[in-house]
Formats: sequence, C-alpha cells, structure tokens
Amino acid sequence: MFPGSFDPFTAGHFNILNRALTMFDEVVVAIGINQDKRSFFSTDQKLDMIRQAVKGLDGVSVISYDGLTIDICRQLGIRHIVRGVRNMIDFETERSVADANRRLAPEIETIIIPTAQEFAHISSSAVRDILSHKGDTSLFMLDGVEMPERK
Repeated sequence: MFPGSFDPFTAGHFNILNRALTMFDEVVVAIGINQDKRSFFSTDQKLDMIRQAVKGLDGVSVISYDGLTIDICRQLGIRHIVRGVRNMIDFETERSVADANRRLAPEIETIIIPTAQEFAHISSSAVRDILSHKGDTSLFMLDGVEMPERK
C-alpha cells in the first residue's frame, strides 16, 4: 500500500509508485481521509487525478480510506506500506510513524523509498501554493492529468 493525502498527486509521488512497482506486483494507492485536515481537493477529485495518472499501469488500484493505515492494510491483507521521502526531515517523520505502526502491527512492514533527485524539490504544499496563486504547476505534475477546479 502506498498511502498519503495526495493533495495533489505529484510527479514525485508517481516516481515512488513506479519504483514500488519494481518490488511488488500490485500496489494500492490509498488516499487517507483526515477529518481534522482541510484538503485543497475533494477526495473524489484526488481519486480522479490519481486514476488519470496511473492509467495504463498494470497492478495499480486506487482507493480512499478513513482510519488507521494499518487497519485498512489488515482489512485488505496488505503486509507492506510504501512511503516516499525527499530529505532527512521527511525520513525522521516517516521513521517515527513506521516505528509506531510496527508496535501496533508487527506483521506490517514499512518500506521507505527516497525520491529520485530530480523530484526531491516537489511537495504537494508547494503545488497547492502555486495553484492558489494561479501559477503554472506543469513542472511538478504529470503530463495528461487534468487539474480539477478547486472544490
């Protein structure tokens, strides 16, 4: 499982997904719904953007879920969580989450993949900022994925 808020799904996320597909026959891209966090795009818009991005990729499914990632992993029989990191700050955050998940669900392992250098500067928050100021996000997003009107 490759979980995240994907608000929006960027070229960096796509890089991590493609690299995960070299390790796993199937990857579930899972949009976590956080009721306490205000999203830029609706869950349906994010699902649509990701489905556009992964069109033609074998072994990829896209879902949304509410609750703990380890709970949806258990429900679906998934034993690996894939997380991407851009830098050491991301790594420390992801390691802490992985450690907590391992304590709660020792049967589920987290795989941390560093983003390829050419995508390390891309963050969803930067893309949201550019979008909110009507800027050009084409350098950060995938070709062929239409950006929806903001919810």
